[in-house]
Amino acid sequence: MKNSLILCTTSLMVLFTCPGGARADQLTPPTVPTSIQAPAGNKVFLVGHAVGTQNYICLPAATSSGFAWTLFGPQATLFDDQGKQIITHFLSANPAEAGTPRATWQHSKDTSAVWALAIANAAVPDAIPLLLLRVVGAQEGTIGSDRLTDTTFIHRLNTVGGVAPATGCALSSNVGARALIPYTADYFFYRDKHRGGDGNDDD
Repeated sequence: MKNSLILCTTSLMVLFTCPGGARADQLTPPTVPTSIQAPAGNKVFLVGHAVGTQNYICLPAATSSGFAWTLFGPQATLFDDQGKQIITHFLSANPAEAGTPRATWQHSKDTSAVWALAIANAAVPDAIPLLLLRVVGAQEGTIGSDRLTDTTFIHRLNTVGGVAPATGCALSSNVGARALIPYTADYFFYRDKHRGGDGNDDD
């Protein structure tokens, strides 16, 4: 079995213009397609700009006799407007669902974490889709800290890249091959609009 690995060696210079470092009461809800709008009663309290990879493995296709690239999770770092790391994004077992693997966001300062399930999407050209995700698990961080635990929904927006390869997964000899595909996106975190706090990462 021969593994293939797709690497990105491009150096990036990114200018962030979204309000990731602003106070929660200063954040403007993003404009999104109707199909992925966050439910009423929720407000944005935190924005992070992600740089990382969408990770795929070649496996037998579930619906045919062929083979297909299958997502086995993201690996990304989220930054605020000042370029400071605020969150790590990856796939992990959700303790609230008996260990079901879910997309995970863990705060870099207090280690609080949330797990979420995609409930709606909107396609975009040449990039992974926009998503609305519902939080299905949360865990306090060190000394009971809770910067992320009030999150109710998450938007994945402004996606660039991350699409599974078009080739390299057609033969039985390709099974097990992995592809790490670079992507960027903005993640908007929501909580109940009656929840207090300013969402400032520096407090």
